[in-house]
Amino acid sequence: MSKKPDQVVFDNELQAYNAKITPYATNIGAPKIEVNDITQWKNNTVSKVNHQLSAKFKEIQDEYEKLMQQYEYNKLIYEAKFSFEPTIGKIYHLYKKEDESTFLSLLAPNECNFNYIKSFRLNADQIWETV
Repeated sequence: MSKKPDQVVFDNELQAYNAKITPYATNIGAPKIEVNDITQWKNNTVSKVNHQLSAKFKEIQDEYEKLMQQYEYNKLIYEAKFSFEPTIGKIYHLYKKEDESTFLSLLAPNECNFNYIKSFRLNADQIWETV
């Protein structure tokens, strides 16, 4: 096999000229390849992305805490004693007895002397929301 000149790109394994598929300049007249310094761009972008992801994480964390609080209140209400079927949209009040058991009532805190915990409204999804 004859040796090709340096500026000719010949692949001995493929037995073909491959100048058109190389990622670099293959001829002496080709423009100089300069690698751009993207360090500043990377640093700025990383900072922006980290800030955005941190804000999103905080948002999700706050939403999770609200959801857990709503879960705890709903668990507390559904474990409480009541002998009526609650109406959607109506306000009910949760109280604690001396024996630490809880009960749901229609009576507002100013209408009775029970140990008041919190007031709730039942929404259309059967989820209790604080009032």
